Amino acid sequence: MPVSRPESSDSRIIAHVDMDCFYVQVEQRKQPNLRGLPTAVVQYNSWKGGGLIAVSYEARKFGVKRSMRGDEAKQVCPQIQLVKVPVARGKADLNTYRNAGSEVVSILSRKGRCERASIDEVYLDLTDAAETMLAETPPESLEEIDEEVLRSHILGLSMDGRDIKENVREWLCRSDADHRDKLLACGALIVAELRLQVLKETEFSCSAGIAHNKMLAKLASGMNKPAQQTVVPLLSVKGLLETLPIKKMKQLGGKLGSSLQIDLGVNTVGDLLQFSEEKLQDRYGVNTGTWLWNTARGISGEEVEGRLLPKSHGSGKTFPGPRALKTIASVENWLNELCEELSERLQSDLDQNKRIAHTLALHARAYKLNESDSHTKFPSKSCPLRYGTAKIQEDALILFQAGLREYLGSYINRENQCNGWRITGLSVSASKIVAIPSGTSSIMKYFHSEDHSRSSSKQSNEKLIHEVAPLSQLGSEDYLLSCPSLDQQEDKRIICKDEEKRVIVRSPHDQDDSCCPSSKEAQDGITRETQLSPSGADDCLVQAEPQLGYHTEETRIKHALDGVRDPDPKRKASKEKGTPSITRFFHSHNTYSSPRQDHANAVQETKASSSLGSQSIGTSCSKLIIDKVPRETPHVESGPSTGTNNLSQNERRMDPWSYKIDEIDPSVLNELPLEIQEEVRAWIRPHKRANVVKRGSSIAHYFLPNKNQ
Repeated sequence: MPVSRPESSDSRIIAHVDMDCFYVQVEQRKQPNLRGLPTAVVQYNSWKGGGLIAVSYEARKFGVKRSMRGDEAKQVCPQIQLVKVPVARGKADLNTYRNAGSEVVSILSRKGRCERASIDEVYLDLTDAAETMLAETPPESLEEIDEEVLRSHILGLSMDGRDIKENVREWLCRSDADHRDKLLACGALIVAELRLQVLKETEFSCSAGIAHNKMLAKLASGMNKPAQQTVVPLLSVKGLLETLPIKKMKQLGGKLGSSLQIDLGVNTVGDLLQFSEEKLQDRYGVNTGTWLWNTARGISGEEVEGRLLPKSHGSGKTFPGPRALKTIASVENWLNELCEELSERLQSDLDQNKRIAHTLALHARAYKLNESDSHTKFPSKSCPLRYGTAKIQEDALILFQAGLREYLGSYINRENQCNGWRITGLSVSASKIVAIPSGTSSIMKYFHSEDHSRSSSKQSNEKLIHEVAPLSQLGSEDYLLSCPSLDQQEDKRIICKDEEKRVIVRSPHDQDDSCCPSSKEAQDGITRETQLSPSGADDCLVQAEPQLGYHTEETRIKHALDGVRDPDPKRKASKEKGTPSITRFFHSHNTYSSPRQDHANAVQETKASSSLGSQSIGTSCSKLIIDKVPRETPHVESGPSTGTNNLSQNERRMDPWSYKIDEIDPSVLNELPLEIQEEVRAWIRPHKRANVVKRGSSIAHYFLPNKNQ
């Protein structure tokens, strides 16, 4: 239903520019030999020569109308030139005309806010431009006025037997005119200049209406065609609307206009003046009643939206007469074609204008066979739009089937699904198109960056394998594992061999990747290689020798070992002997132990592990998973600095350890001793009374340093 909007001002200057038989002009620009000849653009099909979608003014003189078919037009005007619309996917391709319309819009938008209403019509808000002209160069100060402006039609202007152009000049240049009429005069000058500019740059002519609102400007633009403009002063509004048929008004050509004619006996807009606003509101509701009352008086507050791009995209096809669709398969075939075109336009809009649509709608025209009530409308259906041709096709078919079930109602069955209905028109459209917010990126960009990072990681892995290859002396197979730390910079590599085991820890500060330095070159504390004692073909043990000044690397190795887990689901139920438990992880991080003590404990644990023999951490190093460890601050500077200084620096850099009850993973509790599990669960569920445990078995005591070590 129409929406009533209060008029913000009666001093606005609004223009409606309408191209003259635009499709014909586009074809005449492509084929200049058609200029001056009776011409029509036809959407060709085999039925009666196709339908006319545009007719030149030369052909109209012979009685050719847009409602005719091509064969009928030739009978009326044998010399008519019929130009076929380009065809794509079995239907008319209007992209040529859309692009030509964009050329016109780009010119018209130079002078004010511009709203593209369709392929060949535009609204302009010229209020600011008219105010500026009136302040700087008012019409009465002009010594010469362009001939195109003098050809304007001023509604309500008395001729008095004088020259029309002189009357127009006098009206435009009145010094005692009302301020609103002076603005209209400036608007007429601006629109005439724009129309000439369009003709010069595109070879297209256009007509225009200039008024104080969109409704009146729209009415005026079609009153004097082609290539002319009409001005609607405020005093002429009543005379314009008084005799205007009610069906000629926008939004009154359908059911509402028919209701006014049948129920109220209203045939012209002027007939509405006899009804009060209250009576119209009682009959049609508050909003529509107010809108009708305002319309009868030429009042409209609708704003020019400032839109250069279309607010929707659509693709449709008609199937008249015997070409009507009668099976689901034929409907699906045409829906696929229409959706493919719609998808291309949506993607083009996304790429060029950074806009996305949110709603997909399906519309159809249909009739039933052997039904007395064959005028029931096929219901329109809509759903959220998913980008991608296949997805749009899938959703459109679902919408059609839903509409068909509703259309056929209780009579639907297998028989009439194929023979009881016919589809004469089918279209899909995308609406609610909005600009993508700034800073938003496509999800494909994320995947692209992921692929790039994986490629870089793969290259670094290959480089490391190349570096480590010289370390292999027996020719046995190397197993390589890598796991990035939290900052995605550290590389840890564990290379296991049958006879000789090595651990290589690479710091993010490595400067030279050309080789892997041996243990003798570990002076800088950056890259360290540790010899491990052989313990069998399936063993993968780590032995760390105490070296003063390398606490960072040693702790890193220990963290890596503490995080080792067997990914094999069959091995999750039981822990192998020598596998570090979660208690050791907590123990290594307790706040009461010093870094030096951590280092000693790590060395003692790894030495004990190396004596286990054939009971290894895992059957194969290829199954190891190195957990991420907290980022290490530090690059240990080489030089004469003592181990004590390094330790004190690390102590200052170490983050305080804290626990948050709501962040504890309940599955971790299963690895704690039973008495500790009970106490932790009591923390998690504070409303339950914690079990009393014997002295010396509290969780605080559990994490204290082991005095026996």
